[in-house]
Amino acid sequence: MITVFGSTNLDQVGTVSRLPKPGETVAGGTFSMAPGGKGANQALAARRAGAQVRHVSAVGDDAFADMALELLRSGGVDLGQMRQAEAATGIAMIFVDAEGENVIAILPGANGTVSAADAEAGLTHLTANDTILVQQEVPQAATRRALEIARERGARSVLNTAPFLPDTAEMAPLADIVVANETEFSLLTGRPIAELDAAMADWVKETGRSIVVTLGPDGARARTPEGDLSVPAHKVKPVDTVGAGDTFCGYLAAGLDAGLSLEAALRRAAVAGSLACLNPGAQPAIPLASAVDEIAG
Repeated sequence: MITVFGSTNLDQVGTVSRLPKPGETVAGGTFSMAPGGKGANQALAARRAGAQVRHVSAVGDDAFADMALELLRSGGVDLGQMRQAEAATGIAMIFVDAEGENVIAILPGANGTVSAADAEAGLTHLTANDTILVQQEVPQAATRRALEIARERGARSVLNTAPFLPDTAEMAPLADIVVANETEFSLLTGRPIAELDAAMADWVKETGRSIVVTLGPDGARARTPEGDLSVPAHKVKPVDTVGAGDTFCGYLAAGLDAGLSLEAALRRAAVAGSLACLNPGAQPAIPLASAVDEIAG
């Protein structure tokens, strides 16, 4: 069983020819709304990867709540620990340009009410056979407590360092596996991406944990106390990259939870992340396991 502890949003997505600069107005094309939030995205990705998944989160008491949960509910994610807060459902406002690049602003709403008490209440079922996946779109006290509970129970824990926060570097060693993109990894270690190999080795030596760095079209690298490895990305022409990182994390957690080796889980996750770039939106673009396994083997 995988438990994803984190955010749930409703994404509001506008397409533009190019991303506006500060103070600039750019005429847009289409507008859509779809379920999102890094926690919810990763929960759905893990579920589509074939895992049994529980999502612990909060939504608001407004009309957006059902929309935000629609694909999780229809996809079979366990929402028994979903709390309704006296607040608005979290919103992500996203602009996507013609090349598939994006800028995102998050309005946390109910996500901002998630607390250490929610971690205590929602993670009572964790055992040493479980995996917990967390991100950083809910208050850090809650995420920290979730990681502490995982360690107390002997559960495998995976931390995605997005969005990177001031205390991320201090909290990251609480997780068994840390997943970061290139920018986040530089912030985590204080070293440029040009020193990737050495910085990864030093971080693992200092913490005793494992680190995975996603490299977009160049795939992903991993370093563990036992050694290092890399996997390629599946080459695609991106339409929208907004859900690629969350898809990678969900598939990685699902692979590890299913007993795959780290290399096999990374290879599957890298393919899934690439395929997620072929369609617009975050959750709607997450590929099914059948499509991923056809390529990953």
